[in-house]
Amino acid sequence: MTIEQERARGWSDATRLVRYDACPGDAYRPTATPLYQTATFAPDDLVADESDSGIGDAPLGPYDYSRSGNPTRSVLESRLADLERGARGFAFASGMAAIAACLRFLRAGDRLLVGDDLYGGTYRWLAHAVAPVGVEVVRVDTRDLDAVRRAAAAPGATTRAIWVETPSNPRQESTDLAAVAEIAHGCGARLYVDNTMLSPILQRPLDLGADVVVHSATKWLGGHGDLTAGAVIVRDAALADEIAFTQNAEGTALAPFEAWLLLRGLKTLGLRVERQQSTANLVTDFLRGHPAVVEVFRAGQGDVRSRAIHERQTRGAGAVLAFRTGCARTSEAWVAACRLFATTVSFGSLHSTISIPGRMSHASIPEAERERHGVPPDLVRLSIGIEEPDDVVADLQQAFAAAARDVAMTRAGRA
Repeated sequence: MTIEQERARGWSDATRLVRYDACPGDAYRPTATPLYQTATFAPDDLVADESDSGIGDAPLGPYDYSRSGNPTRSVLESRLADLERGARGFAFASGMAAIAACLRFLRAGDRLLVGDDLYGGTYRWLAHAVAPVGVEVVRVDTRDLDAVRRAAAAPGATTRAIWVETPSNPRQESTDLAAVAEIAHGCGARLYVDNTMLSPILQRPLDLGADVVVHSATKWLGGHGDLTAGAVIVRDAALADEIAFTQNAEGTALAPFEAWLLLRGLKTLGLRVERQQSTANLVTDFLRGHPAVVEVFRAGQGDVRSRAIHERQTRGAGAVLAFRTGCARTSEAWVAACRLFATTVSFGSLHSTISIPGRMSHASIPEAERERHGVPPDLVRLSIGIEEPDDVVADLQQAFAAAARDVAMTRAGRA
């Protein structure tokens, strides 16, 4: 069954996550996609039809070499395209490999606009691999549409792309995707959206005008903390050919085993997100009422305008949130005191995790830049898992008590 046929059935996302053709063309009709753990495939004949290939190689049949194509990865990429309502999907070895493939078309003299609340790895790659080749990288608050218009139309370089994270990481700020898409297309640029934070279960940027959607599939899509992967989904067939060429030529495609793991993880995406988001709502209420917390950051819970934008383009706030204690030492003591939460640099797994972005995921951003863009040293980011909600809140509560004791003892020792 093709993607178009599945969509015509009107199935919900939750159903499409588990019901699809697991192995197109297989005479045995398996209900789970087999793992094609092979590097090469024997051809039907030795006559290569170059018209079959849009990626520079001439395959001897549907598959010849797993770098160029693999049946397990093909099923996964079809799933990704279906979930994001795109024309074609691509699976990469990591989220950063996916990001790099998306922006490979930029040349010296081009301008790239990026959000000012950006994942540290993206910032590092732009600063050390993109800007040095002559691309003008401009950071802008993508919530401010006038600022985006001014930056896009500024004299000098030609704006070729706008890169948005929404909700942003780690401040959870929402950007009006439909409005930014209009600005991008008005100046001949593409809009790229990093949809890692919410996943297609809660937000579909292509429906809002984006040209390309990117995921760190390591996180919600995989969901089990046992693989590293990236995903790119495009709306335009011509752009798909560009991405396919880059994926094949650079050899950054996801390996068969990881593709198989990611397919398995996707099946429970709807269930996981529903449970994790529900618990995150309880955690948000708890933190807002705790005297040691001075500020909480959660998608869709800012000012009236931000809430309206978020509610218009999403189906929930997800399961990542952040907060400040007003004191870096208190935040560090609190993180150290957590028992249920694992201190890790990533998020989106089925177990709850915690991090201090300024010292972990965003450490590659210069300190002055972090402070200017709202990533202070006391900022803590939480990713809520599928554990019992009462256990999650209880762990947060005991950590606050332990942190208070630790800070009091430290101060007493200095007196």
